[in-house]
Amino acid sequence: MRKCSIITVYIVSKGGAGMDFKHLKIGLLGFGSMGRAHSYAIKNLPFFYTELPFSAEIVGVCTTSMEKAEKVCREFGFSVPTVSEDDLLLSPDVDIIDICTPNIYHYDTLKKALLAGKHIYCEKPLCVSAAQAHEIALLAEKSGKIHKIVFNNRYIPAVMRAKELIEEGRLGRLLSFDAAYLHSSSVFTERNAGWKQNKDICGGGVLFDLGSHVIDMIYHLCGNFHSVCATTQIAFPTRTGMDGKPWQTNADEAFYMLAKLSCGAMGTLRASKISCGANDDLFFEIYGEKGALKYSLMEPNWLWFYDNTKEEKALGGERGFTKIEAAGRYALPGGIFPSPKAPIGWLSGHVESYRDFLNSVSKETQSNPNFFDAAYVQKIMEAAYLSAEQGVWMEI
Repeated sequence: MRKCSIITVYIVSKGGAGMDFKHLKIGLLGFGSMGRAHSYAIKNLPFFYTELPFSAEIVGVCTTSMEKAEKVCREFGFSVPTVSEDDLLLSPDVDIIDICTPNIYHYDTLKKALLAGKHIYCEKPLCVSAAQAHEIALLAEKSGKIHKIVFNNRYIPAVMRAKELIEEGRLGRLLSFDAAYLHSSSVFTERNAGWKQNKDICGGGVLFDLGSHVIDMIYHLCGNFHSVCATTQIAFPTRTGMDGKPWQTNADEAFYMLAKLSCGAMGTLRASKISCGANDDLFFEIYGEKGALKYSLMEPNWLWFYDNTKEEKALGGERGFTKIEAAGRYALPGGIFPSPKAPIGWLSGHVESYRDFLNSVSKETQSNPNFFDAAYVQKIMEAAYLSAEQGVWMEI
């Protein structure tokens, strides 16, 4: 194991007068696209917010190779490069562990981090089984530490407004919904298979990667699930692996689910990476007795609301969907991060999610969504897989 020390640099914004100011030190595990997104969020907090009751910095990063870890530290100003997660998990100078590693490794890392007394910010899915996720949620609760799962789409302003409208009763009794998260990346068969096409590493396919977001969106806005019925699809079973040899895809490329909610509403949820023409298309439609909502991540600044209580007249009166204002592709050297498929404002959800988590740590109050929310979503996904295998409805 590489022996290392933590050098703390206090360079972030100061808090307001009278606040119990805290400087929080973060150990980052993994530096793929999500590691970059989380780093961006942490480093840019002072630009997005003023007079925070805390400051934060990433003091170390763990990756699969020392060469990459050292390169990341040089480029982004982190102090400790390592290939051993224990260097960060066991360091007394690290307050928070940020987990951005492949799904199959989450469970063991989460247990070690909680036993080491760390607060945890973890990418979804929490684990690769409902039993693991429930165990981790209980262990996290027992530890007394702050834990948060990254369902960053909850923090999009239009989504936050949608939740307000539902909670205000503007939709009335919820009746039905349709929600989906669509990509087109797996349509390109010349693209080599990566770890997300390997169920042995990712634990699940597009259901885990994109479906977890769309399930959480309906859970967050509409409430608990009662039962689900689902099926999966692998359209391109053979690809070229990273080693240039033929690879048999064993992770689902598309997922289709029918769901009944505890409130009585019914609807469909889809997740796909074989939707030709799709970019980063997360959308939902929710219909109630008194109104309806529509939202698309590709038009992130707008929420569509239909008020069925408006007076109906011969020429329509004031009825109709109202467009509520709720408010990149660049040439090189830009366009590297975030991905060109990410809509404008995508990173704002990550920044706000991290601010909310760090604020909870500084105030020693639990953050949401937490590991119990993650375990619940995991439970739904597992039931969906069982439904797909057995061809029957599964109660949640």
